[in-house]
Amino acid sequence: MARVILMTDFAEAYARRLLHGIAQFAKNEHEAWSLSRLSVSVKEKVGIQGLVDYAVATHTDAIIGQFDHSDDLELFKEAGIIVMAQDFRQRFIDIPNITANHFEAGKIAAEYFLKKGFNSFAFYGPKGVVFSEERCEGFRETVKRIRPEATVSSLLVTGNGIWGYDMDELHAWLNYLPKPVAIMASDDNWACYITELCQMMRYGNPRASFRIPEDIAVIGVDNDESICKLSDPNLSSIDQDVEKAGYKVAKMISAMIKDPGMAVDNVYVKPGNVITRQSSDIFVNDDPYIARVLKYIHENLNQKLYVDDIVSQVPLSRRLLETRFRAKMGTSIYSYIKNVRVEKMAELLKNGMSVSEAAFDLGFGDVKNISRIFKSVKGVSPSDFCK
Repeated sequence: MARVILMTDFAEAYARRLLHGIAQFAKNEHEAWSLSRLSVSVKEKVGIQGLVDYAVATHTDAIIGQFDHSDDLELFKEAGIIVMAQDFRQRFIDIPNITANHFEAGKIAAEYFLKKGFNSFAFYGPKGVVFSEERCEGFRETVKRIRPEATVSSLLVTGNGIWGYDMDELHAWLNYLPKPVAIMASDDNWACYITELCQMMRYGNPRASFRIPEDIAVIGVDNDESICKLSDPNLSSIDQDVEKAGYKVAKMISAMIKDPGMAVDNVYVKPGNVITRQSSDIFVNDDPYIARVLKYIHENLNQKLYVDDIVSQVPLSRRLLETRFRAKMGTSIYSYIKNVRVEKMAELLKNGMSVSEAAFDLGFGDVKNISRIFKSVKGVSPSDFCK
């Protein structure tokens, strides 16, 4: 049996999904784990020493929490308690972190918006916070690498707390951005600040308001449905495999209890696909024929699509359409269709579909063929993708 304290913000889906992963490990191993849930505010009330005293009194084996670098975490180690940091403001060096490849999340968002034809991009989030700054870097670098001529702006906010924001500052920035613009926010909370402001403007001063997604398309990170579906319009977001990370955390803690001197490393949460909702459900292109083609492709992903079918949607020759498409999208029509279908299949697999079910849903009759195409894009087979 292991007793673990989780000191985090359980109002967020991220923390609850982490807890579920830990509980799943205990269930699979047929072990009776005691999981104590504490609010982050407890630390402010009793201090680190108070937390250590509580952990010792309750025979706690490990604590996972949102810690600051000013916290004296050596006190836990001296008491023989395993301590792990949930990604918060910055990573720790001397204890393991539950963190993520935040740069990769930024890359995923950039590629998603690039496929939709945007030429204006922006990032919004807090400054001095590791997940925000690394996601911003991944977003910016990916856009500039794939589409050097695109504009990329960012608003990294300092000031009233990690979750605070200045409404007037945000409005002025949104007003300044070239439209239409694709905005990645550091997480769902910060994305919701944008949709809330636009909603307030829509009802308060419609002439000065920004339309979502026509003027501003926005996505967050974490796919917290309680936030995404409260947003008006509903918020698109990058899902993350938090449960799997929680499982790995529990496995590490179990091993560390048995071997306190073992070498440990960070546990990484893997970013997944963009879950598209209304806030980013649009295709943008200053070439109306390319915009029409993009819309047709995405509305017919569950059908067999051939380039000739695409050509029939516009009054252009195949050669001229191919030339204009490559100039605007940076790839051929065939390659674009292939990549989009693979991304859609990856999303279906992440949502629990089997390979054969996902292939059927996308209109593929030959599972072997889609497996070959999937591997050529993702580098792994569909069956290995979700492992």
